[in-house]
Amino acid sequence: MSMKWISVLLLLQLGCYFSPGNGGKVLVWPIEYSHWINMKTILDELVQRGHEVTVLTSSASILIDTNKPSAIKFEIYPTSLTKHDFEVLFKKMIHRLTYDLPKATFWTYFSLMREIFWEFSDCFEKFCKNLVLNKKLITKLQESGFDLLLADAIGPCGELLAELLKITLVYSLRFSPGYQIEKYSGGLPIPPSYVPVVMSELSDQMTFVERVKNMMYVLYFDFWFQTFNEKKWDEFYTEILGRPTTLSELRRKAEMWLIRTYWDFEFPRPLLPHFEFVGGLHCKPAKPLPKEMEEFAQSSGENGIVVFTLGSMISNMTEERANVIASALAQIPQKVIWRFDGKKPDTVGPNTRLYKWIPQNDLLGHPKTKAFITHGGTNGIYEAIYHGIPMLGLPLFADQPDNIAHMKAKGAAVRLDFNTISSTDLLNALKTVINDPSYKENAMKLSKIQHDQPVKPLDRAVFWIEFVMRHKGAKHLRPASHDLTWFQYHSLDVLGFLLACVGTAIFVITKCCLFCCQKFAKTERKEKRE
Repeated sequence: MSMKWISVLLLLQLGCYFSPGNGGKVLVWPIEYSHWINMKTILDELVQRGHEVTVLTSSASILIDTNKPSAIKFEIYPTSLTKHDFEVLFKKMIHRLTYDLPKATFWTYFSLMREIFWEFSDCFEKFCKNLVLNKKLITKLQESGFDLLLADAIGPCGELLAELLKITLVYSLRFSPGYQIEKYSGGLPIPPSYVPVVMSELSDQMTFVERVKNMMYVLYFDFWFQTFNEKKWDEFYTEILGRPTTLSELRRKAEMWLIRTYWDFEFPRPLLPHFEFVGGLHCKPAKPLPKEMEEFAQSSGENGIVVFTLGSMISNMTEERANVIASALAQIPQKVIWRFDGKKPDTVGPNTRLYKWIPQNDLLGHPKTKAFITHGGTNGIYEAIYHGIPMLGLPLFADQPDNIAHMKAKGAAVRLDFNTISSTDLLNALKTVINDPSYKENAMKLSKIQHDQPVKPLDRAVFWIEFVMRHKGAKHLRPASHDLTWFQYHSLDVLGFLLACVGTAIFVITKCCLFCCQKFAKTERKEKRE
């Protein structure tokens, strides 16, 4: 039976469990920007399958437009921050991550990153307090009879809501710095000997020196770096629940972890039964381009086009940097479609068109597209993988350097430093990606892996959400490691006991030998005297 028919049968089976008349009720704790794009893809599919979806969103939300017609319900709660305040804070954080961090050394880099993340953490704590202290809203949510809470693990509060409402919790997550959340809350084993730590920019083929570096990253993230000010969150959760508890303890109650990546992107590593890879769930076939853009693409002839975007959060590129990039792009034979919001660079060539917005997926799926210049966001990389397009990476912050490092290790990308590139560097890198056939071949290999799955990533994500609702959890997938202390997990108590036994045995044997020797010596001296 073909994979296509297997997928159809699985979907029919799911339809038997949840028809439009008996769908579940899902509450959602979302995050802004690219995180919301992935989350909304899942929510739209849940609605299509007859489930009732309610999204909790603050009055300061930037991207979640509650005014657009939608089958998704939005529960808006007032916050102490205005939309303008939140947007200013967010843009300030992005600017610092993009322009301040690259100038720092290793130690100051992560110290500054933690400082920036803690600002984000404090903002989320305000939102969480505004929500959980709103007794009228919490009562309304408790009376609504939700079956499940879907939350993005990178933003705390979802686990507290699940505890207050007494409903099951499912996480959606791309990664956490150093795999801290996955390791300590999800119980995921991360052997440092061959699993590169997130943000280390290493591959799984490490030299001895790189393994030392990886271990240093592990120790740094384990004993120093904290994505969130956990002490403050622990105190807050303890205050709200009226009993001693911690952020990590509540996170461990998640029934399922939907990880937004897959083996086309990841290096092989251990997983647990309650972790499921759903990377590329937002990917879809390309649609026709707008008429003017299609005509421009077709005018490229055999040379094709290059798609260039640094994402939706970068709109303040310096004129100097923009001119360096535009100068390089003007020298290639391909036509360039560049998402750019700012003053038009003086060095833009006749082969380059600037747009404030581009249909990225449709462009990457266009037959004329030869290369993708990207900042390395996970969503964009997955669309490039889906369509088999080689990449030139200009990573800026967060997971982007690591994402490009993965694509480089798999032979589908070249990486350059956004803050130090010259026109010559960019021109040579583009020529390499476009003219060296190995990059296209490797990108197509990843694309075939992405497409060759018995069940589509989106269907897999929805299946596990429905599974948790049907069975009121997934306790049979929960590893026993959640119930062990750190020294029990590492068998330090067992090792201590065995060492004590060995030590005791050695001590007893030694004492017996000494006693026998002394006895023998006394007997020998007595015989000599006689």
